Amino acid sequence: MEIGIVGLPNVGKSTIFNALTSGNAAASNYPFTTIEPNVGVVAVPDSRLGRLTELVKPKKTVPASCRFVDIAGLVKGAAQGEGLGNKFLANIREVDAILHMVRLFKDPDVVHTMGGVDPKRDIEVIETELMLADLDSLTKQYDKVSGKAKSGDKVAREALVILDALKSGLESGKPARALGLDPKAIAGFSLLTAKPVLYVGNTDETPDPAVIADFSAFTKARGSESVVICGKLESEIAQLSGEDRAMFMKDLGMETSGLEKVIVAAYKTLGLCSYFTVGEIEVRAWTIPVGAKAPQAAGVIHTDFEKGFIKADIYGYGDIDKLLSEAALREKGMIRSEGKEYVVKDGDVCHFKFAN
Repeated sequence: MEIGIVGLPNVGKSTIFNALTSGNAAASNYPFTTIEPNVGVVAVPDSRLGRLTELVKPKKTVPASCRFVDIAGLVKGAAQGEGLGNKFLANIREVDAILHMVRLFKDPDVVHTMGGVDPKRDIEVIETELMLADLDSLTKQYDKVSGKAKSGDKVAREALVILDALKSGLESGKPARALGLDPKAIAGFSLLTAKPVLYVGNTDETPDPAVIADFSAFTKARGSESVVICGKLESEIAQLSGEDRAMFMKDLGMETSGLEKVIVAAYKTLGLCSYFTVGEIEVRAWTIPVGAKAPQAAGVIHTDFEKGFIKADIYGYGDIDKLLSEAALREKGMIRSEGKEYVVKDGDVCHFKFAN
């Protein structure tokens, strides 16, 4: 799964990307420092994986992961090609979700392309540009579909109903994801505003509580998750080794880093969860959509597992955390045998059985 980091220029996208991925994306106080998107793979923090490793003692441990893409800054007029608009929009179409960075910090040494800090305005600028781009795309698609519908094509007539609803909603200022339409029905239209959004406010080391409260309320009203972090501080934390990092965070009164919160929130925004496989060779977290059934979960490991699925032996992470071994679980009859209709839950430990 890919998550695109977007926002106006100079809001801290590349700083956060570097901290997330320990990458080396250019970061400066000039607009459009990022031109080609930077891509990094980030492990999803999960304390359960560490505990399973401690109990099973495998040869290796593999966490779940997300791909983050640092995309060039968007400016007002991007839908008409301003700035790097066309390039930006092409890059964002390829991601599964949007991490929208919003500037909450004031710094006279870092240029603000809109003239001053105003989170609500900045969010609406980006959202408007995405809606304008979607309307342009829908207009082109509408012309093609309406021609087929007039000739009696049933599928085209059904698509036209959805297109009408999408155009009407976007023209009234609502993103596609907020229109209450079936996500599967609109998936084929490749709309930017249909993608789930996580808002991340980038503040300074002494944030204004009122600004944070307004930001959180505004994003909640838009139906999206939000996280507030200090990009500068997170960059410093990311550069420290394990022991130094823990000590630094303890001094700051932080149980988890802001970046960990961002990754977990991004995972949630995508509608994902994790299940585990455990063994002497490997303990591993696997990413699945919430609501996936056992065969689909098995298919994440290998398509042959899904095709030949027979059953799955399953227990919950909480069970082995308490009883300390699979042998103890088996002795108490706590390992269940589940079939094709079982919905895999977050934290399940699964052993799949399949026919070759």
